[in-house]
This record gives sequence, structure tokens and C-alpha cells, in this order.
Amino acid sequence: MAFVEQVAIIGLDCAEPSLVFERWAADLPNLRALWEGGLHGRLESCVPPITVPAWTCMASSRDPGALGIYGFRNRRDWSYENLDIATNVEVRVPRLWDYLARAHLPSIMLSVPQTFPILTPPLGCQVTCFLTPSLDSPWTHPPELAAELTARFGPYRFDVDDFRTDDKAALLERVRAMARQRFDVARHLVTTRPWSLFWMVEMGVDRVHHGFWRFMDPAHHRYQPGNPFEHAIHDYYVFIDGEIGRLLERLDRRRTAVWVVSDHGAQRMDGGFCLNDWLIRAGLLTLKTPLTGPRRFALTDVDWSRTKVWGEGGYYGRIFINRAGREPQGTVPDSAYEPLRDELIARLEAEVDHRGRPLGNRVYRPESLYKVVKGVPPDLIALLGDLHWRSVGTVGNPGIYTFENDTGPDDANHAQQGLYILAHAGLAPQRRDATLYDVVPTTLKLLGLRVPRGLRGASLV
Repeated sequence: MAFVEQVAIIGLDCAEPSLVFERWAADLPNLRALWEGGLHGRLESCVPPITVPAWTCMASSRDPGALGIYGFRNRRDWSYENLDIATNVEVRVPRLWDYLARAHLPSIMLSVPQTFPILTPPLGCQVTCFLTPSLDSPWTHPPELAAELTARFGPYRFDVDDFRTDDKAALLERVRAMARQRFDVARHLVTTRPWSLFWMVEMGVDRVHHGFWRFMDPAHHRYQPGNPFEHAIHDYYVFIDGEIGRLLERLDRRRTAVWVVSDHGAQRMDGGFCLNDWLIRAGLLTLKTPLTGPRRFALTDVDWSRTKVWGEGGYYGRIFINRAGREPQGTVPDSAYEPLRDELIARLEAEVDHRGRPLGNRVYRPESLYKVVKGVPPDLIALLGDLHWRSVGTVGNPGIYTFENDTGPDDANHAQQGLYILAHAGLAPQRRDATLYDVVPTTLKLLGLRVPRGLRGASLV
């Protein structure tokens, strides 16, 4: 295998392999040409398969246990207060661009998740990610790059405003505008800045899935044939394929290897499982104030003296045990801790859906998933209904199952398998599945750099 001089990584958050490689393959000529000229396949995500921490798992070749980051909102200590968004502050391991900097090779990083705030500037240039609060925050390195990009492309769009909305036509316009600007910035940076690594991530695919999945999937319980948005996701994929093609024209393909990757896939959402209502009914969670209807679950409303277990909602469920000697008001002694975990696993995995059919929950102990478990992990990780169900963040619901999302309209959940394409003239075409942990060692090897020990993944070349 011949080494390359540059590696370009085009990240499409949540891109679904079955749509790219199968259902719409004939309509995506640029992506198809890439995979026909190299490796491609499914890219297994981390557990849990969500944007934070999945992109950092990919960029570091370390799993959530090694990172100590288990979700978008991360528990920072064993108290009942410090549950907050996991930003770049929580990332304490080197990522791909750090390895290149040590070899004095420059990188361009464009909206890669968990790169805000900028703590240690990269060798090269950087635009921060969707976690950036606003344009009033420092969002580029070097700082003067912000003015340059604003002058050429207008105010930078870190994410889509209000992607959980009923105004679908306006949402489509905002998603396209964000992606068009992101690729315009990408083409500008790769032609005006030196780089050995270029890594961008476009969030629009994820936002389109969450906003429009029910309109295109006959298996979705809200699908209506002939609806005006039936082709919205298809047309967006075609649009992104065209943007990728225009970016590829700016690259010297003879000396550049090109990745297209997603951090996880997508699938329909069947409904929400009210995890904390389930725990309340099981007598494991007690609130201070009576429930008179649905409301947001708040840790300040928990009666910790009478609570053994509580849960955190999202695209998967995190279950925390109120363990004596660990939590401030822990009630579960060490002798009961493992039996309680066993009980919770058995009961959750035996759950049936609203029609009495097996729900298909999978519940894991963190230490069974990860080689090391750092930080403040959940005591159990629950993938509900094989990720066709989400963990609802409200309590006081009329039942355990709900079909109204607690955070606004949302049609899709994540899937464990994302996708990858790795194209270069020196690679023989092959369909071969991989994991997101393989991106770093493969890229380092392509660039002729040493692959450090301790990475979870392995090189594909």
C-alpha cells in the first residue's frame, strides 16, 4: 500500500447505510463512484450510538468508558446536581489531529462535534461545532478566521434552529441552507489553507431524519402515502451527494484518500418508553410532590430517602442506582447492588410493548461493554426496543408508552450501524464492515505515521 499525502474525512451525522448503499444507490453518483473505487461497508458505532460521544470515539479510537463520556448530558460527579452537556472540556485524550500536530502536519477541522470550546488550538485551523452557544463565543482558530468566513459566507450556522418543529417546509429550507454554507466553507478552506488532514461534519442528515422519517417510511406508524414530504429525505441525500461532488473537485485525488463516514445510522421511532414512570410504578423511585399530569423529570423533585433507582431520558436510557456510600443520600447497600442490577436487567428485557409483543430491550452493565470505565458511568445502559423506542424525559404520563415525543416532533431514532467509504487509487474495491474505532489507526497508517498503542480500533489497510 502506498502512503498518501492528505486524508479528507467527510462526516455525515446519522447517514443511514441502507439508504446510501441500497435504496438510493443509483441516485447518488458521487458517493457510488467513491465506494466503487475503494472500501465501503457498515461502520459499527459505539454504545450508545449517539452524536456525543460517538464522534469523539471515532476521532480518538477510544470507547465511552475510556473517555468517561456516556451521553450528550454527562454526570460529572456522584451528586444529584452536576448533570451537564459534555463539551470539549470533558475530552482528555488525544484525537486524530493531535497525532498529526505531533508530526508537524496541519489539519482543518470543520464543525467536528465536541470541539467547543477551543482549549488547545490545533496546528492548522478550526471551526467549532453544534455545541457552540452562539457567534458571541470564540468559534474559530485562528480567531481572525471568524471575520473572514463571516464576510464571505454570512453568519455561520452551527446547527439548524428548531429542528423539532411542525413547520416542515421551513425546516427543509434551514437544513439545506446550513449544509450549503458548510460545504461552501469546506471548499474555501481546502483551497486556501495548508492541510494533511481535513475533517468536516455536516449535521443536516441527522436533522432531516428526525424531522421527516415518518413521511417516507411505510413502516412508521404515522406514515401517510402520497404526503407532500414523501421524498424530502431522498432529495436531501441527492443534494448532499452533489455537494460532496463539488468538494471532491477541489481535492487532488492522486495524493488524497477520502473517507465518508457517519457516527451511527437511523431508523423509525415507534414511540417513547416512560422509564421513570416505570420505576415509580415498580416502587423504586419516589417523588416529593404528587403527579397530576405529565411534567419534566427533575432531580430536585426526587425523595432520595425513598428512592433506589432513577433514569435519564434520551435516545437511549441511562439507569442510576442510588447507592449507599457513593451518592449523598444513597439507599442501596453494597450487598443489594448487584442483585438489584440483575433484577432491573431481567425486568426491562422482559418488557412487552403496548400491544403485548416483546419490546426487545437490551440492557448492559458498562463494565461488560468497555475495557475501562472512567468518570461517572450509568449503572445500566438500556437500548429500548432495539433503539426503535426512546427513553422519555417526563413523568406523570398516563401509561408507560407514549407516542408524543417530550422534546417536540421527532420521527427517527439512531441505529447501531453507520456507514463508511474509504477511497483512493491504491485501494482495491471491497465491501467490508468496520467500526468507528478503525478510522484513526487507518488514517495514521495511510499517512505513514506511527499508530500508538492503546487504541480500540485496527487499521483497515
